[in-house]
Amino acid sequence: MIPLKDYNPTTRRAWITLGLILINVFVYFLVQPHGQGNIDPQSEAVREAKFTYAHAAIPCEVTHGHPLTLAEVQATVNNNDQNACADASDPSSPEVFPHKNVYLAILYSMFLHASLLHIAGNMLYFWIFGNNIEDRMGWIGYPIFYLVAGLVAAASQFAVQPNSTVPVVGASGAIAGVMGAYLVLFPRVRIRALIFIIPADIPAYVLLGFWFLFQFFTSPTSGVAWVAHVGGFLFGALIALIFRNHLRPPRTRPNLFYGAT
Repeated sequence: MIPLKDYNPTTRRAWITLGLILINVFVYFLVQPHGQGNIDPQSEAVREAKFTYAHAAIPCEVTHGHPLTLAEVQATVNNNDQNACADASDPSSPEVFPHKNVYLAILYSMFLHASLLHIAGNMLYFWIFGNNIEDRMGWIGYPIFYLVAGLVAAASQFAVQPNSTVPVVGASGAIAGVMGAYLVLFPRVRIRALIFIIPADIPAYVLLGFWFLFQFFTSPTSGVAWVAHVGGFLFGALIALIFRNHLRPPRTRPNLFYGAT
């Protein structure tokens, strides 16, 4: 199911959501290296890999507190050893990016994406569900919630795969937090979605519930950090449950799936 829009209007401009989307798009197209127009795809792939390893969060680096060594990167890239950190690496092997701040990389990763499809899907979900959560949480609480959701999502992934040497990128963990909050605050709001190729209006709890359950059926070889999605989603739902009576009310009434007016 692919969401297209929700029937949950706001009268407050979603400037924070829009700003975060623009930052993600800016970073993807103007900061991250890609191969558009390059006559040597192999060298471009190397440049992309160097950028990712230099800036993205990597579980092994975070759990051990230092950047990957050359031996660990080579084992990951050349031998597809995704847990090279767990091996007895050569102690004389130098760190590839010795000045990398492995903890700030967690924040950087929230604005990096692996492909055009990756960022397009994330930003679509973010725009549909983010504006209403911003409407309820306000311009101060909302960005704090978003960033913390992203950190919790990353921590969830690192806890399950502490020795992974594969970079973890994308805003989907933080966006999952937004979706979890949406499920609690607007469970019956209608969502226009594509079910296969057929557009239909379904309640938010159906779409978001399906999305959440689908994470547990994600293939281990897909490259999707599904544990981060689950962690972010549960965090967002929990925060919304705790604070929903203290959030500011929406200025307009959402159009519910049942009894809509």
